[in-house]
Amino acid sequence: MARPTEPAEGAAQALAGVLQEGLPAGSQVLVRWREEAGAPGFSMSAEVPDRLHETADQLMATGNASEDVQTLIDVWDGDGAMRAAIVAHVPETMPQSARRGWLTMAKVLVAAHLAAVEAKARAERLEKSERLQQALYEIADLAGSDLEMADMLRRIHAIVAGLMYAENFYIVLYDDARDSIRFLYFADRQDPYVADPALDIPAIDMPNSLTLALLRHGEPLRGASDQLRVQFGVARDTDHGPDSADWLGVPMRREDRVCGAVVVQSYDRPDVYRDEERALLSYVAQHILTALDRRQAREDLERRVEERTRALQHSNRDLQAEIVERQRGERLQRALFRIAELSITSETLERFYAQVHDVVGELLYARNFYIAQVSEDGAMIEFPYSIDERDSVRHARQFARGLTEYVIREGRALLADRPVIEGLQRDGKVRSLGTLAHCWLGVPLFREEVVVGVIAVQSYSPAISFTSRDQELLTFVAHHIGIGLARKQAQDRLLVAHGELEQRVASRTRELAEANAELLSQIGERLRAEQQLTYQARHDALTGLPNRSQLLERLAASIARAQADAAQGHAPTRQFAVLFLDLDRFKLVNDSVGHSAGDELLIEAGRRIVATVRGGDMVARLGGDEFAILISDIDTLSIAEELARRVLIALGEPFWVAGREVFPSASVGIAAWHPRYQNGAELLRDADAAMYRAKANGRNSCAVFDEVMREEAMRILDLEADLRRAINGDNFVAFYQPIVRLSDRRVIGHEALLRWKHERRGLLAPGEFIGLGEDSGLIEEVDWLMYAQVAKRLAREEYGYISVNVSPRHFLSADFADRLLRLLDEAGADPHRLRIEITEGALLDDTARALRMLRTLRSNGVLAQLDDFGTGFSALSYLHRFPLECLKIDRSFVAGLVGDTRPESMAVVRAIQALAGSLGIHTIAEGVESESQRIILRELGCQHGQGFLFGKPADELMPLVSLPR
Repeated sequence: MARPTEPAEGAAQALAGVLQEGLPAGSQVLVRWREEAGAPGFSMSAEVPDRLHETADQLMATGNASEDVQTLIDVWDGDGAMRAAIVAHVPETMPQSARRGWLTMAKVLVAAHLAAVEAKARAERLEKSERLQQALYEIADLAGSDLEMADMLRRIHAIVAGLMYAENFYIVLYDDARDSIRFLYFADRQDPYVADPALDIPAIDMPNSLTLALLRHGEPLRGASDQLRVQFGVARDTDHGPDSADWLGVPMRREDRVCGAVVVQSYDRPDVYRDEERALLSYVAQHILTALDRRQAREDLERRVEERTRALQHSNRDLQAEIVERQRGERLQRALFRIAELSITSETLERFYAQVHDVVGELLYARNFYIAQVSEDGAMIEFPYSIDERDSVRHARQFARGLTEYVIREGRALLADRPVIEGLQRDGKVRSLGTLAHCWLGVPLFREEVVVGVIAVQSYSPAISFTSRDQELLTFVAHHIGIGLARKQAQDRLLVAHGELEQRVASRTRELAEANAELLSQIGERLRAEQQLTYQARHDALTGLPNRSQLLERLAASIARAQADAAQGHAPTRQFAVLFLDLDRFKLVNDSVGHSAGDELLIEAGRRIVATVRGGDMVARLGGDEFAILISDIDTLSIAEELARRVLIALGEPFWVAGREVFPSASVGIAAWHPRYQNGAELLRDADAAMYRAKANGRNSCAVFDEVMREEAMRILDLEADLRRAINGDNFVAFYQPIVRLSDRRVIGHEALLRWKHERRGLLAPGEFIGLGEDSGLIEEVDWLMYAQVAKRLAREEYGYISVNVSPRHFLSADFADRLLRLLDEAGADPHRLRIEITEGALLDDTARALRMLRTLRSNGVLAQLDDFGTGFSALSYLHRFPLECLKIDRSFVAGLVGDTRPESMAVVRAIQALAGSLGIHTIAEGVESESQRIILRELGCQHGQGFLFGKPADELMPLVSLPR
């Protein structure tokens, strides 16, 4: 029996992996099945031998196979053509009861898995059926809609495109009596032909048309267009458009006559259409024909009704027109005179609005009437007048998508019945506010060509509707209402303005008197505030000591005096120095007894330092637990060192804080004046560096900044500058060391190792700059440069997987996984061919974040390997929680396999192998440099390795072949 197509590695091992957990370590499991529809499937553990595949083939074919003490088999049949088989190989003999129990459990799990697969298949079939049914309903609805024929056909095209690939789609009608074709609809992304639905094309004018061959053949056609032309003897003709990679056409039949066809085609993908699409398009084509017939019948009926109605209306129209026009003109003239009079005689705006309503009510139905105005700031709609049967009160509102706002936005009148309103709602242009009207008429109110409001009438009864005549009438009246309203509002504003002016004059007089008194008070308050701000800007808020800013000012003055002496040719008679002091383990106090206790300790430390220094020296707090002392007028540097020792003794005295006795200590760095310093920040920087040297020497001590430290600092600065330039110049490259299978030395992947092409020092290994990169934070940028190179290499070459080292700093970034996956996607690389190597410290810094990140990467195919295993915590208590694919045995244990430490190293490697086996993961031995090491590792169960025995890092990948011995 042929093996089914292999799924992805994770999916293939999921079911078998669950079954494998119930067997001894080293067991192998293979599951085969054939679904009810005959589709094959399988699941297996890694590296299943061909013998198990042959046994599974025999079980699926005959239902039985030979079984031995190390082989477990079972096979059973389900509904229809369903059959499933299980084959497992165990490295040791299992008790019969355990064998039966495992097979029973395996059968239940496989049956549940197959049930889920079948349920999913049935759901997909049901979904397809529902989509087809919905499409047919939509086509039927379109047939009865008021859409134009072109719009209806475009929507039918969209419905068909939802069922299959139909970007290139057309519908033709065929008249067999006249032997002519009409292209009713034509949409094509390559063929520029523009169809005229009214144009009849005689068949004799298009003898080389594949569409005509379809109509005369009378049965569906499917395949490449060049093959169909050969089949039906149709010559190639460029007038009929470009060739298709796949072409599907189905005829439309009315009774037994072919009356048209529906065609879809693909220019760039062959075999897009299969039997399922052919049957589906045939079924849809008949419904399209039904829709076209219904549309044609309805149009014929409407045309006949319209012709008869037109004849009756024509005789009456002329007679009524003159009467209506004369009456309308008289009413309109009276209304305009009345509005002009009201704008002058109405006492208030409210009265003006009510009287205008009465005037409009004489011209048309205005039982429901309102006037809307745009607020002064343009943000609100206000309703100064409203009379309505349903909505008794209309509150002001912000601009929304009501009919009123629609008229304001468009700047033209709107006459809308219920269908028109619903159509505007479907298009998202309006949203009904308040009670739904049966018919609504609104016209804009203008002021100097700007819409400032709306006058509207509406009807809630189907018996009452407005006409275009009403719209013209209300539009004409609205123009004069706008003029009258502007005049009335101007009069009202003038009266209000006079009153407000008098109030403002009186109010302003009082305010000026009060302002004079307030101004004098504010001047004094401002002077006090400036003094307070000046003090706060130059002093520490907690200790009251001078802050960094004031210290730098004093340092700048001291440096300026020293430089002035040097410029005049005089050596300064007195020297000065800076002491940089940092409290040791201050964070421990904060974390144990709280920040308030830490503040108390800082205040006490400041007091003790001040009590120790001389009267002219300055003590400043720089921030946190850092202090600085500027000592002036010293003869030798030994005075500064003596002061540092006195400060350390004073700070070392016990101190009670939060009920606990603590013994503070500090580290002090000293930097003396030198002509090379240009500002105080440079002096502080070197004193800070000396302080870190004191901390490194064991804390509670002092150190003096000397030339050796300066040279080291300059070297680090130069190296950091080189590192930044190298990042900008992309001077980092990835070297690849092969990872091989120890049994046959076959290359299975590579580890990418970082190298720096230094412009002066040549190729540098990570050990020469990785520490600086970690301290400065630049290592993350370097890593991303290397990740980009690896991604491009993965997309370009097929040489197994590549593993990259991930710094623990990356695990502090919440978007590391998403950024790495996005990088692979942009490069077109397969995530399943990338591994990340992490250390145990990265896992333990933030286990929750690390677990989420590893799960995200694994779900997208990127597996994780634990690097340098055995040198850290190496505890099962945390290791089993993380989704790891591999443990990398540290090179120190591999080196110990040969020599005096062999027993201890073998015990460690054996324990690592046992741990990896219990977790279901494999191992890779690092640093394999001799054949004897390879042999011992194989005997201990290690499957893979890397080291100089198999190849040194190089800038090219090795092919996936067995390396020579």
